[in-house]
Amino acid sequence: MKLKGAQIMLKALKEEGVDTIFGYPGGVVIDIYDELAISDIRHVLVRQEACAVHAADGYARAGGRVGVCLVTSGPGATNTVTGIASSYMDSIPVVIFTGQVPTHLIGNDAFQEVDTVGITRPVTKHNYLVKRTEDLAGTIKEAFYLASSGRPGPVLVDIPKDVSVGVADYKPSKKAKLKSYNPTYNPNVKQLQKVVELIKNAKKPVIFAGGGVILSGAAKELTELARKTQTPTTTSLMGLGGFPATDPLWLGMIGMHGTYRANMSTGECDLLMGIGVRFDDRVTGRIDAFAPHAKIVHIDIDPTSIRKNIPVTAPVVGDCKTTLSKLNQLLNKEKLGDLKKKRKKWFDQIAKWKNTAPLAYEQKKGVIKPQFVVEKLYELTKGEAIITTEVGQNQMWAAQYYHFDKPNHFITSGGLGCMGFGLPAAIGAQLACPDALVVDVAGDGSIQMNIQEMATAAQCNLPVKVVILNNGYLGMVRQWQQLFFDKRYAETCLDFAPDFVKLAEAYGAVGLRATKPEEVEPILKKGLFSKETVIMDFQVEKEECVYPMVPAGAAVTEMLLT
Repeated sequence: MKLKGAQIMLKALKEEGVDTIFGYPGGVVIDIYDELAISDIRHVLVRQEACAVHAADGYARAGGRVGVCLVTSGPGATNTVTGIASSYMDSIPVVIFTGQVPTHLIGNDAFQEVDTVGITRPVTKHNYLVKRTEDLAGTIKEAFYLASSGRPGPVLVDIPKDVSVGVADYKPSKKAKLKSYNPTYNPNVKQLQKVVELIKNAKKPVIFAGGGVILSGAAKELTELARKTQTPTTTSLMGLGGFPATDPLWLGMIGMHGTYRANMSTGECDLLMGIGVRFDDRVTGRIDAFAPHAKIVHIDIDPTSIRKNIPVTAPVVGDCKTTLSKLNQLLNKEKLGDLKKKRKKWFDQIAKWKNTAPLAYEQKKGVIKPQFVVEKLYELTKGEAIITTEVGQNQMWAAQYYHFDKPNHFITSGGLGCMGFGLPAAIGAQLACPDALVVDVAGDGSIQMNIQEMATAAQCNLPVKVVILNNGYLGMVRQWQQLFFDKRYAETCLDFAPDFVKLAEAYGAVGLRATKPEEVEPILKKGLFSKETVIMDFQVEKEECVYPMVPAGAAVTEMLLT
């Protein structure tokens, strides 16, 4: 069966189960868009190409499948780089299709020609330049396999104009196989036995879980391990929801803005089990002071992540779900005894830390505290909402005060920290989960990065909710200036800002505002239970800071508490 390249592409996407593409058209992909117009694959028109990747990212995280986006050459491709980098650092499976000038013009500085493969190589798991129409179907099969297997990540496929209009025989692709790519899913059993012995001998253990637990679908196995071994558990920002926040063993988030008890527990534990984590600098603080008394277990499917940042006692290469399942099976054969009783002193110490410095804020009369807004959001949604965030103080308050019991309910740009992520990610999450309540917790600075995507949400009739914690600043940078630069608020004051209520209405959405604490709950109720796209503007305390906070260069146990 002879087909045009554009037709082959869409048939290959259907083989992969793709039902939604986020994108923005242009000249060299016009033939693909012409075929899309008569396809049953849904296309979502974003208003800027980076948002196509962010939306595909949110779609992938919320829906547990590969996200897909399509853009044109030149500036269309270069605009995606920030979105790709965010997905890459958070290991999110996204396949990005970019248009390219015809193959005979590559290298001639043709109109809207850029070296897309070269530009994106550092921020993709892999990328391809397809030079023949005959190779297109097989390349797409490989791209989806690479994006979703092993440690997931974004894969880019660059398609020249002549490849999309050329004609070739089409045959459904067989299962992708790459000789040089063989992720290790099954762990070494001898290494797991070492882990069992470390758990049995530990008096003050801590589990530290990350985004790998959620990506591998290992939340159930992690919870079983923690409860079976009576081990207090913390997660990274990316791991929130991997362990239920309402469980008595929950320590809260670890790291720069982690809870006092989580950070102190890490500093005093004698066994730290890192599962699906990178041990990045926002978690560890000063490396030489991180978990100084602990033997460290590190479980990860990516062997290059193990020992990269932290020395490890027991390295275990393997998929988190598979590894934890096998570890639990081994532990079932052991006589563990009453571990809760055995570790009573450890639990008592953790309780003392919790009571010494719990997450708290001082409520002032007539002033809305941002933490209060997030608390009310949690209370009204009963923890069932999918929360996306922008980046900054809003992101940290959402992580601290919205308690996640389920995986895939917290969607944020963790590794790259990309402002403007939350709204397009919420659009993707809403399309992946049409019956879910999806809320973007935003700041007044970060929401303006990609506010144009309100048009996408409204056009698609998506009931996405945006909760803006509006303090009139670029809050997180302002916080650092307040604490470490004598309150010299250099270029962080947003004196000139739009009226978000009017802006929402201009996009055909609903705009609401609260200026007093007593207005918070009524506005949230009205906005959350509307069937329309809604912006809720909460005028919050202008100079509120996120605490606890670990200053740059400090140990994770050296926190500022007020």
